[in-house]
Amino acid sequence: MANVGNRLNHCMLRIKDPGKSVAFYEDVLGAQLLERFDFDKMGFSLFFLGFEAGFDKPMPEDRGERIMWLASQSGVLELTHNHGTESDSDFDGYHNGNSDPKGFGHICVSVPDVYKACSRFEELGVEFVKRPDDGSMKGIAFIKDPDGYWIEIFSPVELKNLILNAS
Repeated sequence: MANVGNRLNHCMLRIKDPGKSVAFYEDVLGAQLLERFDFDKMGFSLFFLGFEAGFDKPMPEDRGERIMWLASQSGVLELTHNHGTESDSDFDGYHNGNSDPKGFGHICVSVPDVYKACSRFEELGVEFVKRPDDGSMKGIAFIKDPDGYWIEIFSPVELKNLILNAS
């Protein structure tokens, strides 16, 4: 089989302000900043985040080893910041893929309890697209990150119940 060993390593989102976006993913969603790469001559920085529950093995201390480790993980989120966008008053952000023309839809973070997570999101003032009991798909929520990207939130139990009861 030609693809033995292949894996989806990461998904990239462009961000306006890394201070706001990295803090959102760390403090609101519980991600960990794994590595940051600054390409000053080219005018951009990359922030790689992940969730410890998804790591194959512990992250190495040595930077070279950590880069190799990072490149072999699954489910990593890359936030790309083009320098200067955070202070450009004319820059109105990136297309989130959910307004016309539609394209990219969302990323997803599973949580142990979607209702507890959403209660915490409400306390933190996170913007909701859909709360868990809105609409016909119960137990699934959608929130927005600082750049307007949608993030689906569900728990494995609620997803199982939703799918089995919809069949």
